[in-house]
Amino acid sequence: MLPLKIATAQFEHRSGDKTYNLQIIRQLALQAAQAGAQVIAFHECSVTGYTFARHLSKEQMLELAEFIPDGPSIQALTTIAAETGITILAGLFEKDVSGGLYKAYVCVDKNGLVAKYRKLHPFINPHLTPGDQYVVFDLFGWKCGILICYDNNIVENVRATTLLGADIIFMPHVTMCTPSTRPGAGFVDPQLWYNRVADPTSLRLEFEGMKGRSWLMKWLPARAYDNGIYVVFSNPIGMDDDQLKNGCSMILDPFGDVIAECRALDNDISIATCTVEKLQQSGGYRYRQARRPELYAAIIGQAHTAEQKVVWM
Repeated sequence: MLPLKIATAQFEHRSGDKTYNLQIIRQLALQAAQAGAQVIAFHECSVTGYTFARHLSKEQMLELAEFIPDGPSIQALTTIAAETGITILAGLFEKDVSGGLYKAYVCVDKNGLVAKYRKLHPFINPHLTPGDQYVVFDLFGWKCGILICYDNNIVENVRATTLLGADIIFMPHVTMCTPSTRPGAGFVDPQLWYNRVADPTSLRLEFEGMKGRSWLMKWLPARAYDNGIYVVFSNPIGMDDDQLKNGCSMILDPFGDVIAECRALDNDISIATCTVEKLQQSGGYRYRQARRPELYAAIIGQAHTAEQKVVWM
């Protein structure tokens, strides 16, 4: 396992405009490749757009979704990977031959599809079917996993993916700046985004406070630290349908430290180098070795009916 240079990206996608979104993905992938990155990760539904899907019928969702790997977006991502020489992770809605709909995230290189993951806890559209398995795959000698947005709120998903061998977990999101029962949460006024050049301070106060980054930092470092893994968090910035998102895509090391972060109030990338030494130096690695599953295997595995509530919806 040689050092691995990974870029995380943020950009303002357009709802339902795959051509535009793939164009931005290509621009940022080229920028990252020129800076020496071997991999670049984009946000949840970065190809298709996200929040607008809450209004779509099943017929509209089937029109938006694609077959994987034979759909045009996977072919386009493969072309971009070949042209830029970088491996790309991006998200889109998927359909299957029986009419099933999924929230998918893919890893694509110059040869085509490397891995595909289906979100375990989708909610943006009632016609989506939850995924039913974890995914761990090889990337430049590193074991990688994927968990999409809400999947990471259930800590068992992160631990399970780690125990399956993941050194790096890609965590694509569309998150923050929505109402919640936690103190300080809420939407951010879109006018602050449109006025960001003249008044960046007011926007940053919202983006970096409890509506945005401060909330993220309550739990994201813990996922990396507790499991002794690298975390690649990617999130859109700007307008997502009628909601404003704050980006702050970042990479955290197994100590839970932020080692790269997008800071621009615009489309942006940030690059970090992952080194194998940190994996076993981290506290999370030692704590995993000290586990006593005979004490809690039956407790964690007992029958439970999932109840998923999304406050802002």
